[in-house]
Amino acid sequence: SGLGWTTLSVDTSTPTLTDIRNDVTNFEFSTPRAVQEITGIDKNAMERLLLLADFSITLNGVFNDALSHTVFKDVGSTSVPRTVSIEVSGQTLSNECLLTDYALTRGDDGSLTWSVPGVLQDGTVPTWS
Repeated sequence: SGLGWTTLSVDTSTPTLTDIRNDVTNFEFSTPRAVQEITGIDKNAMERLLLLADFSITLNGVFNDALSHTVFKDVGSTSVPRTVSIEVSGQTLSNECLLTDYALTRGDDGSLTWSVPGVLQDGTVPTWS
């Protein structure tokens, strides 16, 4: 199941790996591979090669001045990679990412939420361990 995440930590810019699970309401991540089509004119179906691996993540959560805001508040003013580490069911996926935005939304009900997208930074193949 997707319940009971053991780890969801993100580096601050200093860097300090910080567990932000309590502030995260939902997230999505993906480990896609690029594909090159190599179909010759002698074929009746597609031929493809797998190319480079990638990783992307979007974290969504509730504003917390003492925790998640401390981690993300300088995303727009710093250019440092951040370790993003997730673990569920004893399986860990940790990547060096560039966080590309820290978008805050104030709902008409008074709620304050955030969204933070990230992409792979260092060329290391995303691998579960």
